[in-house]
Amino acid sequence: MGVIALVLLLVGAPLALAEEDEKGPPSFAERPEEYSELIDEDEQFAPKKQVYAFNPVQARNELKVGNYYSKKGSYRAAAGRYLEATRWNPSFAEAYWRLGVARENLNQPAEAIEAYTRFLGIEPTGRRSRSVRQSLEHLRKSVEQLPLAAEGSEAEALP
Repeated sequence: MGVIALVLLLVGAPLALAEEDEKGPPSFAERPEEYSELIDEDEQFAPKKQVYAFNPVQARNELKVGNYYSKKGSYRAAAGRYLEATRWNPSFAEAYWRLGVARENLNQPAEAIEAYTRFLGIEPTGRRSRSVRQSLEHLRKSVEQLPLAAEGSEAEALP
């Protein structure tokens, strides 16, 4: 009996599909009301933008995770977490300092300068301020020495 049911199922399935093809796809008016609005398919897969509100607890958690990644030597992941910490708490000086250190380790001097500058804006006379100022001075000199693509002599040398 099991074989007969399987054969009937296999034979009946193409017949059901053939009947459905004769009707064609349902028209727009036949669709249920909840599907009547057109929705851009990409909207469903696009990442939702994070809305940040002042949350020092979340900022501290992000800092801890960033410290973990930094100890492992994964500075890119650490920098991402420190950046998240600054978004949850824009006046979190330690997060800016650690972000600057991570950006330095990633050889991203412009981003490190930005993070250190924000740190000094929040904590101009703190215990790390002197070393941050020295790092800023060193980073600014290194950025000034970088060749800029727009000023490249190769572009001017071409006929």
